[in-house]
Amino acid sequence: MERKDLLNTHEVAQLLDINEKVVYSLIADKGLPATKVTGKWLFPRHLVEQWLENQTINYPTTSQDVPSYRGLLVISGSNDILLDRAMSLFNRLYPEHAAVFGNLGSLGGIRALRRGLCHIASSHLLQESENEYNFGFAQEELGQLPAVVNFCKREQGLLLAKGNPKRIESVADLRQTGLTIVNRPLGTGTRLLLDKQLAKCGIEGDQVNGYHTEMSRHIDVGLEVLSGRADAGPGIRAVAGLLSLDFISWGWERFDLLTLKDRFFEEGVQLFVGLLHESAFRELANNLTGYDLSLCGKMLFPQDTQTEKKA
Repeated sequence: MERKDLLNTHEVAQLLDINEKVVYSLIADKGLPATKVTGKWLFPRHLVEQWLENQTINYPTTSQDVPSYRGLLVISGSNDILLDRAMSLFNRLYPEHAAVFGNLGSLGGIRALRRGLCHIASSHLLQESENEYNFGFAQEELGQLPAVVNFCKREQGLLLAKGNPKRIESVADLRQTGLTIVNRPLGTGTRLLLDKQLAKCGIEGDQVNGYHTEMSRHIDVGLEVLSGRADAGPGIRAVAGLLSLDFISWGWERFDLLTLKDRFFEEGVQLFVGLLHESAFRELANNLTGYDLSLCGKMLFPQDTQTEKKA
């Protein structure tokens, strides 16, 4: 049987093994992902499955945890050009250590942290209130607030071909006939940000040609636009600067490093966090566009836990 991407209320009730009336209360009270089209509720299957996983309690621990630090620093999560360069600098400055990266997206990085598969997760997940980043997602996934250190602030937006030949002025133009975009994978903060921008314009992803074409890295989105295979794609200004692309800004976001508190003082984590204060690292950012290091290296705390609680 073909797998449906959109479920109706009856199908969601069957999937969750509940009464249909309970589905409506889950939408209102528990944030079950849903959209109303022509008066009927529809549910993107992948978001329902993600929501269900997020509701899981007593998540089983794994016996394959990252062992005590012995020189291999594992970072996983959101892809970033400056982070890539920082890890290369780390490997040059500390030859007795090695930093490696798992490109899993922001949510994937936090889940890897939960499962003990990495020492540090990189994330830029914008919370529902749009006033804070990462804390709510980390609390929900980890059952506790980790240590959170800012890596940078960076400018996010829409990457366009040089000269903007399709005259794209905003996200609202993306559903025009003849336009093709590329996207970032599910679970990435950039995909979440694009979805929020589309929702503000009353646009669903399926209305945009190329929405389901996913690129694993920011630079890959830029290369698709540069080659002409796509007219636009979500990404960071640093890519536009490197590839001489046009860019429509959506604003600045916070990009953080998260680590469990019992790992924060491990040697590799401390060396990497310490690197953020070094002039050699700061010079890396100065050679790129779209980065702000005013918070870099600072320990962060939730600004207002009450406003970040989900309805």
